[in-house]
Amino acid sequence: MRRLIALDLAGGPAFVDALQRAWEDGDAVFPVDQRLPRPAAAALVASMRASSIVDADGEYAQNGGVPIEPGDALVIATSGATGAPKGVVLTHDAVAASAAATSSRLGVRADDHWLACLPLAHVGGLSVVTRALHRGTALTVLPHFDAHDVTAAAKAGATLTSLVATALQRIDAAIFRCILLGGSRPTTDRPANTVATFGMTETGSGVVYDGVPLDGVEIRVAPDGEILIRCPMMMRGYRDAANTATPIDADGWLHTGDLGGWHEDDSGARRLHVDGRAGDLIITGGENVWPEVVEGALATHPAVADVAVAASPDPEWGQRVTAWIVAADPVNPPTLAALRAHVAETLPSFMAPRDVVFVERLPRTALGKLQRTILPRPD
Repeated sequence: MRRLIALDLAGGPAFVDALQRAWEDGDAVFPVDQRLPRPAAAALVASMRASSIVDADGEYAQNGGVPIEPGDALVIATSGATGAPKGVVLTHDAVAASAAATSSRLGVRADDHWLACLPLAHVGGLSVVTRALHRGTALTVLPHFDAHDVTAAAKAGATLTSLVATALQRIDAAIFRCILLGGSRPTTDRPANTVATFGMTETGSGVVYDGVPLDGVEIRVAPDGEILIRCPMMMRGYRDAANTATPIDADGWLHTGDLGGWHEDDSGARRLHVDGRAGDLIITGGENVWPEVVEGALATHPAVADVAVAASPDPEWGQRVTAWIVAADPVNPPTLAALRAHVAETLPSFMAPRDVVFVERLPRTALGKLQRTILPRPD
């Protein structure tokens, strides 16, 4: 019986060895987020119906395990940014296709060396490990991101890595040949050796690099602006107790829930631009406002350390633009008037926030994605 093995291990050689051992035995692997409280981790493993769990002390059988399908390689929990995590099933063929396409686009050489330092329970971290294993590339796996350890790994020979924007700000990007950036949208002034990726757990990591689809990846923009993806890296389905239906239609197109379109850059190249999640769009007085655009403007204010933007109900305008601000100086936070004036310097005035809520921190996933649905509502 082919089993799903939950790997409750920190990033490092033991994790990689356990992954390879499971694959050699014909089993699939579910990485457990090491930051979860023990009861939450146990509940997640149970919901994925794993047959056993491997931790630092050994392997233990689990009740309620359900066999995997032939060819299944990984089950990865989605970030849960908009609800309960779902278990995305990726086959060996999908993992291999992702590794091949990524390596081809980046021109991975025999002397390259991947560094994995993002959480292995997320596809952005785990895909570094799997592509290195599939391509025979040298690999170093850290238990978590630490700027000192990442720098040391680069000095020891690591040339490629995957980071999120917040982690990128804590290192000298020049120490790597190339850095893949996922999670939240990167800043426009990012280093030249970085590649902004777009993808989902359901696509086995990023499938669009700097607006250009990887080889074998098809992109279609629906009439309503939703981005649809069809590719060999695609998930087989979801694995959880609820038997969640997949957002893949009869023609094999994954409905991402993201809106965007094609644009030409200065060289005339056609690139995909992602505006944001369909549910995040703010419609105020008939005008469309994308939160990430306003967040980008507010983030340049010197008194703003972190920012989120979302809709609040408004009896006159339907919705109003509201900003949640982490002040650089909590004792002397910026005024709403100052923030509105700052946004109006670069964006239409209807995009400027009408409300501001000051918070100590913003709710984010491990990869830096804002969890807009759990922002504290304004009074």
